[in-house]
Amino acid sequence: MNQSPDTHRKLIGYLLWLFGFTGAHRFYYGKPVTGTLWFFTCGLFLIGWLIDLFLIPSMDRAADRRFAAGPINYSVAWILLTFLGIFGIHRFYQGKWVTGLLFLLTVGLFGLGILYDYWTLNSQISERNPG
Repeated sequence: MNQSPDTHRKLIGYLLWLFGFTGAHRFYYGKPVTGTLWFFTCGLFLIGWLIDLFLIPSMDRAADRRFAAGPINYSVAWILLTFLGIFGIHRFYQGKWVTGLLFLLTVGLFGLGILYDYWTLNSQISERNPG
C-alpha cells in the first residue's frame, strides 16, 4: 500500500478550525478560494464552519497526497504564519531572511503580505521541499 507522507496534521487542522470562521484551516489544507470565502462570510455564516468539523480528516488526507514532505514542516510554518505572521517569523523559518525582515519592519507588509502568504504558503513550502 502506497502511503502518502504526513505533511499536514489533523491536530493543527482542528486548532485552526477553532478560528475557522476566518478560513484558517481551509488555507492550511490548500483551499485558498474557500478559505477566502469563509473569511468574508464568517465561515459561510458558521454553517460551513460546523460542517468542516467533520470534513477535516478528508481535507487532511487530500493535503498529504498533494504536498511534498521535506525539511520545512507545513504545520510549523502555518502556526508561525497564523500567530506570528506580522513579524515574518514563518518566512525566517523557511530561510527567507530578506522578506522576513521586510515583514518584520512593515507589519507583514501592512497586512497584505499576510493575505498573500495565506494563499501561497503551501506552494512556497513545496517549492523548497524536494518532492
